[in-house]
Amino acid sequence: MATTMHAFADAAELARNLADKVVASLSSAIASRGTASLAVSGGSTPKQFFRELSTRDLDWSKVTITLVDERFVPADNDRSNHLLVAANLLQHKAKAAKFQPLYQAAPSVEDAAKLATDATRTIGNPFDIVILGMGGDGHTASFFPGGSNLAVALDPKTPRGVITMEAEGAGEPRLTFTFSSLQDARLLVVHIEGQGKKDVLDKAEGDGEEADMPIRAILRRAASPVDIYWAP
Repeated sequence: MATTMHAFADAAELARNLADKVVASLSSAIASRGTASLAVSGGSTPKQFFRELSTRDLDWSKVTITLVDERFVPADNDRSNHLLVAANLLQHKAKAAKFQPLYQAAPSVEDAAKLATDATRTIGNPFDIVILGMGGDGHTASFFPGGSNLAVALDPKTPRGVITMEAEGAGEPRLTFTFSSLQDARLLVVHIEGQGKKDVLDKAEGDGEEADMPIRAILRRAASPVDIYWAP
């Protein structure tokens, strides 16, 4: 699948430009269908972009935001992606958006995945926008090298929805949307920062197994073009 690199001078310039692109895409979705959907990633990289986006003019009441993946921890846990999004994106004008968490209070992470699949079923089919990150090990979403459900997660025949993932590099058990849920977003973005991440991406774009660097599944097989937003 085609990838397009958008390189910026610094993180602030990237945040402004990515917010411009996302607002335009959300506005277009609202104009076409009356609602819009946005699935975002956690980690430290998107914080500045989230803050920038939160101040933008948009009919946020028509936007549903969810997560690409989440740790199996409650929203008040320091490691929660929900907490990160609440503190940085669901502020200012974007407070009016609807947020659909993936974490569900359930006896097991497997039960939580089933509940999250049901809760998110009506949000995106496909999502209007998916913004992925990438770890230094080449993981994206919770598609970790060596992950317990990696083959299932990356299989295009696996239905849309949320499944579980455990891996050495993951910390807590995870909830993650499947490849099939993410790969056909109307706008599909990989947001990375730093030369180290650029080097990892360059390696991922070369030969090698998807299982070794699962971001390769997105770069190689996504139905939608992949826009890479990078700053040093």
